[in-house]
Amino acid sequence: MASLAAEIVAFLLAISGWVLVSSTLPTDYWKVSSIDGSVITTATFWANLWKTCVTDSTGVSNCKDFPSMLALDAKVACLAGMIFILSGLCSMTGCSLYANRITSEFFDPTFIAQKYELGAALFIGWAGASLCIIGGTIFCFSIAGNSKSPRMGYTYNGATSVMSSKTKIHNSAADFKSPKGPPKHFDKNAYV
Repeated sequence: MASLAAEIVAFLLAISGWVLVSSTLPTDYWKVSSIDGSVITTATFWANLWKTCVTDSTGVSNCKDFPSMLALDAKVACLAGMIFILSGLCSMTGCSLYANRITSEFFDPTFIAQKYELGAALFIGWAGASLCIIGGTIFCFSIAGNSKSPRMGYTYNGATSVMSSKTKIHNSAADFKSPKGPPKHFDKNAYV
C-alpha cells in the first residue's frame, strides 16, 4: 500500500513538473532587467527563447526576433542533442523491457494467465525513441558541420555622394591593388 501511494505521488510530481517546464517555453520573461530613472527614461529589458524586447515607461514595446531558434551556442546545442539521444534511449529501454515481458509471457508454456501480444503503443514508442535518437545525433553532427564552413563577410564601403563616387571610379584600380587600411567587415548580424 505504501508503494502504491509513493508511486502515485511520484507520478503526480513528475506530471506537475512536466507541465511547469512545458509552460516556460511560451513565457516572455526568461531574463529581465530594468533601468530606473526619471519617468521618461525608465525602461524594462526582457528576453525569452524567441525574441528580445524593450518596454518604456509608456508601455510601448520594441521587440527584435532572433534570426533562428537554433542559432545557439555550440555547447548548448550539443547538450540539447545529447538530451534528445538520452531521452530516446530511455524511451527505447522502457518500451523494450515491456515488450520483452509480453513476449516472455506469451511464449512461456507454464504461464497460465491471459496471454497478450504487442500493441500499437509499443511500436509508436519505438518509432518515437528512434526519431529522438536519430534527431539528436543529426543535431550534434550538424553543429560540427556549421563550425567548418566559413562565415560570409560583408565589406562596408561607406556612403557615396556624387563627388565621392567619381573619386571611387577613378581610383577603383588602385583600390584593388593595395588597400589603404584594414577592411571593415561586417557579418550578417551587424546592425545598420
